[in-house]
Amino acid sequence: MPQSSPIMNLPYIEPSQAQKHVTHNEALRILDAVTQLSVQSADLATPPASPADGDRYIVAAGGVADWAGQDGNIAVWTDNTWQFFAPQAGWRADVTPTGNSLRFDGTTWGPASDVSVVPQIGVNATADTVNRLAVASEASLFSHNGAGHQVKVNKDTATDTASLLFQTGWSGRAEMGTAGSDDFAIKVSADGTTFHTALQAEAATGRVALGQGAAHDELFTVAENATSPTILIRNLGGDGGAQFQAIDDLSGANWKFKTTGAGAFKLRDQTNLTDRLQLFPGVDGRIAFSGPVVAPSYTVATVPSAATATAGAMIFVTDEVGGAVLAFSDGTNWLRATDRAVIS
Repeated sequence: MPQSSPIMNLPYIEPSQAQKHVTHNEALRILDAVTQLSVQSADLATPPASPADGDRYIVAAGGVADWAGQDGNIAVWTDNTWQFFAPQAGWRADVTPTGNSLRFDGTTWGPASDVSVVPQIGVNATADTVNRLAVASEASLFSHNGAGHQVKVNKDTATDTASLLFQTGWSGRAEMGTAGSDDFAIKVSADGTTFHTALQAEAATGRVALGQGAAHDELFTVAENATSPTILIRNLGGDGGAQFQAIDDLSGANWKFKTTGAGAFKLRDQTNLTDRLQLFPGVDGRIAFSGPVVAPSYTVATVPSAATATAGAMIFVTDEVGGAVLAFSDGTNWLRATDRAVIS
């Protein structure tokens, strides 16, 4: 029969042994030293100057003085001397001052677990191999650490997806990100299966497109399969009015298309601060021009069909008998404005 236990090397009491209390007390001393193991430090190679009775340490590599040759062993200060115990693979120790947990792998002590790399985490939820981070809560907070803060979503290749998906009852309703390309897009869905692109920004050029199937031929494109696709600029209050402005730095052109608070429409040359065209509201439908109105020019041989142009259309005929003249359509013929004779 062996004289000690196989795991913790506790001495057994032999049959008819004298002074059994010595053996028993030695076993208790071992249990007291290594059970619920907590240590003051695992970083010291030199014994502390004034240890308290019962203080325990894991001797760091390169132990000196009374700890020489005890690297990795558990040192216990008891009865004014150091006692040493060799750990076994799988033993764990709590470092009391820091709260860190250590594990002995049979050779060295190391962190009981690497909390910086875990396969999955569930916070009030169950994580799985796809959703490795699962959180069930009213909100999630990501805050700065003294400056800015970024949330990064990385994908392997351009054809993969990096996005945020918004769901209702686990069915997708909106998605924003780079899905299937490096172009940024916002998509919506009514059923979680068919998604429609609401906005797309081209990665290579920064061009923006609105609507399903919009092309990127222009800086800003609106495309929609509808009866009358509309861009709406609406003023809900203030002094009234709304406008759209187009500026060309190369030519210096600066034009405004605007409605006034009184309801008129203006085409304004903003460079020269002049309203070139005004359309007034109301049944009279007045139109005002600031400058000459130029009618399209034709020869007698090239005038368009008066019927197609419709009655009331006006043109300028450059080679009419008697000289150039304005002409108008009566729905059948082009008539000279001077004498109402048919041009010839």
